[in-house]
Amino acid sequence: MRLAIVKEDPSVEPRVGGTPDTVRRYIGLGAEVVVASGAGLASGIGDGEYEGAGASVVGDGAAAVKDADVVLAVRRPSAAALKGAKPGALVIAIMDPHGHEKELAALAKAGVSSFAMELMPRITRAQVMDVLSSQANLAGYRAVVDAAAEFGRAFPMMMTAAGTVPAARVFVMGAGVAGLQAVATARRLGAVVSATDVRPASKEQVESLGAKFIAVEDEEFKQAETAGGYAKQMSAEYQAKQAALTASHIAKQDIVITTALIPGRPAPKLVSAEMVASMKPGSVLIDLAVERGGNVEGAVAGEVVTTANGVKIVGHLNVPGRLAATASQLYAKNLYAFVETLVDKGTKSLAVKWDDELVKATLLTKDGAVVHPGFTAQGDAASAA
Repeated sequence: MRLAIVKEDPSVEPRVGGTPDTVRRYIGLGAEVVVASGAGLASGIGDGEYEGAGASVVGDGAAAVKDADVVLAVRRPSAAALKGAKPGALVIAIMDPHGHEKELAALAKAGVSSFAMELMPRITRAQVMDVLSSQANLAGYRAVVDAAAEFGRAFPMMMTAAGTVPAARVFVMGAGVAGLQAVATARRLGAVVSATDVRPASKEQVESLGAKFIAVEDEEFKQAETAGGYAKQMSAEYQAKQAALTASHIAKQDIVITTALIPGRPAPKLVSAEMVASMKPGSVLIDLAVERGGNVEGAVAGEVVTTANGVKIVGHLNVPGRLAATASQLYAKNLYAFVETLVDKGTKSLAVKWDDELVKATLLTKDGAVVHPGFTAQGDAASAA
């Protein structure tokens, strides 16, 4: 069982799919681990640390992938990058399949069995494999750190001989994993925090962290959560009512952090240009959904925009990657927890149970075809094209 850890494109991805700790664990499962040279440098892991853990470090990605049974990556590798892997090799990464039908078709044509970690079901046995939660948790924390760096004032209330400094007011939009971590972090820094979300269960979670919950709590609000725990798309009428409530609230805030994402859809617009214009000069908006189109009107992916009224709109890309060492540590453990279920510990060889619910939920391509029911039609269309 040959397992490869590839090097990501350092211009867009500083994280890595394996750490010395998980390398040791893979070797314990019977794997021969091969790491592309420099794969962990951006996450603070040198080649020597991988070698010390028992891995072989090779010159480049092609050498790492050659004859691999399992390929671990952070972002979806291209079909070309997988050339040389064994037929049917397992490729496990954050695949970002929505809207990338041609890339999925190419993976299928390459003959690999590809798994999308972000499609892992939210069930008890898969919690340790939940890459969305592990990475969103860090994004929420980093959003507050970035906000503090851009905000020209202190967060906590300070009573000094020279006068009292008022506490910063922070409003978090979207109280999922990232939003709740942002609430908790802003509270730790001493801010006055409020938050909103369309899911009823989030109210108690927000209030348990010491923040105020802001929402139009009507009948639609009470039904606004899917069975999987995600937010539903709300009606135009509800969105209008919620926008009116948040508009008046945002005008009084120093910092707004938006985290709203709906799987497979563009990010909903939550903050209009008028709302941004209503904020005080020096206020900061952090848009964690900017890679999906953004929650804030005027947000630009990869840039910090300063508006005419002196408000900063921050659109950093790959926010978990801004904490690459910690993000890689957690992501690598997510991967290991999944790979462990694909190995027979007795024979120390791959033994994928294709009917297992975790496999069926995450498997995108197999035997030359796109097999995931959510993407088969798109994959077939792309292949035909």
